[in-house]
Amino acid sequence: MNIETINNSIQPQKEMLLQHSLYNKIQNIDDLHSFLENHVFAVWDFMSLLKALQAKLTCTTTPWFPTKNPETRYLINEIVLAEETDLTIDGRRQSHYEMYIEAMEACGADTTAINKFLSEVNSLHNIFVAIKQSSLHPDVKSFLDFTFRVIEQGKPHEIAAAFTFGREDLIPAMFTEILKNFQKNLPEVDLTKLLYYFERHIELDADEHGPMAMQMITELCGDDAQKWSDVEEISILALEKRIGLWNAIEEEILLKTEMV
Repeated sequence: MNIETINNSIQPQKEMLLQHSLYNKIQNIDDLHSFLENHVFAVWDFMSLLKALQAKLTCTTTPWFPTKNPETRYLINEIVLAEETDLTIDGRRQSHYEMYIEAMEACGADTTAINKFLSEVNSLHNIFVAIKQSSLHPDVKSFLDFTFRVIEQGKPHEIAAAFTFGREDLIPAMFTEILKNFQKNLPEVDLTKLLYYFERHIELDADEHGPMAMQMITELCGDDAQKWSDVEEISILALEKRIGLWNAIEEEILLKTEMV
């Protein structure tokens, strides 16, 4: 098994994501807000996958010792550098999560739910309890729970699978087109930072992070058939959880529409 085999295995789930009916439901600014207010949880938990990989593949404790594979060490540190301290549109250093929050605020989306959730996580010191006790949609809970179960199991190749294949790199391109239409039809709404966020993702994923992540999977699995099988299973599950997240957002948009 190899990267090509995995890509073929996950193609049905990728197609379901790319052809999801959610995209056509985002018709007005309220719909866009619903999307952002739910999608932000995926932006946040992606950072936890990233840092879990860094903890597994590099030495982040003292006394320091060199980890086994310098190549994976380099790859993850390069990705962390951009994801955790990228340049904003106005030249400041921020994580992609912080950039997303600022973009939400700039276009009038509500950050209350994500801020409240992170506050609960911080005070409870148990991510699983925080997820369970939250008032989030069941599919959003399931999405988050899956991410942190993979992290908790602690297998680097499985975390890398959720990180690499579970985050669909074609979706930013799709949303950039949606946002450009919004910008044309709603010139009074500030989507500058949001467009920058998605365009930055397209640039990084296509040119740097995508190939790096694929190389990292190959390095971690090597000739181990079981590890490749694990990667395939986790990748499919991760995409199915993302489809569930999309279903939850679509459901919320439809419910709001019915109430109007």
